[in-house]
Amino acid sequence: MQVETGVNLKPYNTFGLPAVARSLVRITRDADVRAVVDHPKLGRASKFVLGGGSNIVLTRDMPQVVLKIEVRGNRLVERREDAWIVEAGAGENWHEFVTWTLDQGWPGLENLGLIPGTVGAAPVQNIGAYGLELAQRFESLDAVDLVTGRSVTLSGASCGFGYRDSVFKHALAGRSVIMRVRFRLPRPWQPVLGYLDLERKIAQTGITAPSARQIFDWVCAIRRSKLPDPAIVGNAGSFFKNPLVTPEQCRDIIGRDPEVVHYPMADGRVKLAAGWLIDSCGWKGKTVGKAGVYEKQALVLVNRGDAIGSEVMTLARAIQESVYGKFGIRLELEPVVV
Repeated sequence: MQVETGVNLKPYNTFGLPAVARSLVRITRDADVRAVVDHPKLGRASKFVLGGGSNIVLTRDMPQVVLKIEVRGNRLVERREDAWIVEAGAGENWHEFVTWTLDQGWPGLENLGLIPGTVGAAPVQNIGAYGLELAQRFESLDAVDLVTGRSVTLSGASCGFGYRDSVFKHALAGRSVIMRVRFRLPRPWQPVLGYLDLERKIAQTGITAPSARQIFDWVCAIRRSKLPDPAIVGNAGSFFKNPLVTPEQCRDIIGRDPEVVHYPMADGRVKLAAGWLIDSCGWKGKTVGKAGVYEKQALVLVNRGDAIGSEVMTLARAIQESVYGKFGIRLELEPVVV
């Protein structure tokens, strides 16, 4: 185990925000985590798990021990009659992993293409897009306990998945390091097409029975048209969760603005488009300091050049207050604020 000190974290978060880690350890295997747990000083210190840095807002330097997850490797675990079980190291790039599964002829994750971040961070957030959530393709994961150093395997039920939520944001926050994740890709493959943007692509192209690769290409094209590339414009992807409301609340909001974008959910609730709510309040393209709202998608906050975390959070809070004042809806943040 090698401990690095005074590490600049600006290259390790997609927002490009400045922060310095007092101590950083690169994790490539279970033994690295156990070495940290057993270390006379590091073992007693607070820990912060860092994956691809795509879902965090750094507002200060980091006194915690930063565990930079760099576990690699993809493999087919099992070819069942009803599914392919595939595994990826927690440090693998998520989009590259999705591409790899399609290249192997194992479809099922195509709707989740081009989501930034690593495989290990995906269950924490229960990432989702274009009608599919990770929980619907999840099999199990391996993690190491940061208190005992023991390796454990967790099923989907143990992960407590919810909308952009999991047990790793609650009971296991700061207590567990995800090392490997396995996915169940159903056989035979069935496309997931019940999303407005995909329905528009079908209407535009006339392709009524798209392949998994076609859906993947559509999803990537849609995302590129709406979202900035973090390599060019610093951002953390979607900054706010789409709020879930009761049908009665939705009718009340429609009464105030009939054009509100909303989607009925299977559990009876209604999902409101947070980007539409923010845009309706006039925030698209606005700037606070060097943090701004992306011109093409109001759901995304961006770094307009050397922004600091406090500027991002000032902008985020102003947006929350604006939306609450107009619609009575309190937007929740997606990224972790440190």
